[in-house]
Amino acid sequence: MSEKIDLSTFVLNEDEEFMSANQRAYFRAKLNAWKNDILREARETLDHLAEESANHPDLADRASSETDRAIELRARDRQRKLISKIDAALQRLDEGTYGYCEETGEPIGLRRLDARPIATLSIEAQERHERREKVYRDE
Repeated sequence: MSEKIDLSTFVLNEDEEFMSANQRAYFRAKLNAWKNDILREARETLDHLAEESANHPDLADRASSETDRAIELRARDRQRKLISKIDAALQRLDEGTYGYCEETGEPIGLRRLDARPIATLSIEAQERHERREKVYRDE
């Protein structure tokens, strides 16, 4: 199959060898589409913030505008961090380690990767990690 994947029609086949060429192409396309959507939204936000930078004579309007701006910038910061995780996933695809748990080395699972393409832990390893986190947080 070619590197060009139609995300709207492609169906992951769990009967294929794990991380087959088709699956790698699918996840690469999915990650790149996600990254492009985030970058497009960021550009739209910047354009909107530039237009919105007018001084509001009313203090309540100005405060509301500043609050909206702060929330938007915080969301963009989270998106920036997400882009670095997407880039790391793309790098793992290039290295051939994508889809394998960082803790156990076992395959993560296609359904988990489809739902969370930047996942680095299998469900079991993620659950262990969250239980340890909860124990330390409760102490």
